[in-house]
Amino acid sequence: MSKKIIALLLCVVMALSIAACGTTTPTDDGGDDAQKTYAIVPKSAGNPYNEKEVEGFKEIIEANGGKVVVSYPTEATADAQITCINSLISQHVDSIAVAANDANALQAVLTEAMQAGIKVSGLDSAVNKDSRQTFAQQAGIKEVAQALCDAVLEIAGGEGQWAIVSASSQATNQNAWIDAMKDLMASDDKYAKLELVDVQYGDDEPIKSTTVTQALLSNYPDLKVICAPTTVGIAAAAKVLQDQKSACKLTGLGLPSEMAAYIGEGDDFSCPYMFLWNPIDLGKLSAYISMALVEGKITGAAGETFEAKDLGVTYTIVDAADGGTEVILGQPFAFTPDNIEEWKVIY
Repeated sequence: MSKKIIALLLCVVMALSIAACGTTTPTDDGGDDAQKTYAIVPKSAGNPYNEKEVEGFKEIIEANGGKVVVSYPTEATADAQITCINSLISQHVDSIAVAANDANALQAVLTEAMQAGIKVSGLDSAVNKDSRQTFAQQAGIKEVAQALCDAVLEIAGGEGQWAIVSASSQATNQNAWIDAMKDLMASDDKYAKLELVDVQYGDDEPIKSTTVTQALLSNYPDLKVICAPTTVGIAAAAKVLQDQKSACKLTGLGLPSEMAAYIGEGDDFSCPYMFLWNPIDLGKLSAYISMALVEGKITGAAGETFEAKDLGVTYTIVDAADGGTEVILGQPFAFTPDNIEEWKVIY
C-alpha cells in the first residue's frame, strides 16, 4: 500500500473519530503557544442544565485568557464520552473536566489522559477517585441538611409535625441527608418544637410518591410540612397538596421546570420555596479548579486552597466520601417565587 493511501486512510479514521464525539467546539482559534486549552465534557448535548454548566465554565476560562473546547458526546453514555476524551487526548488539551455518565467506565481513558500530562477533574457527577485530581461537588451533605432543616422550621412557624418523602430506602445520598437532618435537629434547641412523625419512601416513582404523600395527609391531619429531598418525590407531593388544597406545605430538592406551578405564596401554592444548585456557578467552580490544576497552584490534595474570584470565595479541597477529594460549591441554591420564572426555562 502506498504512503499516500495510508495517509489518506489515517485522515479518514481521525475524521470519523471526531465526528463520533459530536460537536467539539473550540471557542478561540488563536495561535498563541502559551495559551492553555481547557476542555469540558458534559453528559450530553441539548441538556439545559449541562448548557448552563458550560456557560459558567466558558465565562471564567475566557475571562482569564484561556481557550475552551466543549466536547459533547453524541449520546448520554460512557462510550460516547470515551470517544470524546480520546479525541481530546489526541488534541493535547491541558485539562479535561467531565460530568461522568458512568464513573467507573471512564476510569481507563481518564487514567490515560492523566498519564499524558492532562489535568482531570469531575463536575456534577463524579468520576472514579483514581482517575481524577479532584471533583466540583454541588453541595455538601451538611449544607443540604442545614438548608432543609431551616426551611422546615420557617415554613412550620417554628413548631409542629413534619414528615419526609424520600426516594428509596437504600438511596445513599437521600439517607445521608436525612440522617444529617435528624442529627442537626437533635443537637440544636431551635428545632425542639418540631416533631418528625414519619419517613416514607416513594422509590422515585411518581405514582408511589403520590400514594405515600396521600397516606401522610390521611394519617397525620395536623401535619404542617413535608420535606422531599428528591426531585421525583417533591413534584408528586406538590401536586397532591395543591390538588387537595391542603394546609400542609412542602419543601425539598426539585427541578424548577417541574415545580414552577407549585411555588408561590398563599393558599393557592403548595411549596413556598425549595432548593437545588446553580449550574452556572458549578461550571464556574469547575473552571477555577481546572485553571488552578494547570497552573500548578493545586494538585487536588485535601487541605489545598485556591481563590475563585468571580464567586467571591477561597475554596478548600476536602476529603470526599469515595476516598478521593472534592470542592464543595456551597449552600444549595434557593428557588423562590421571585426567581422561579427565570429558572423554570433553564432546567
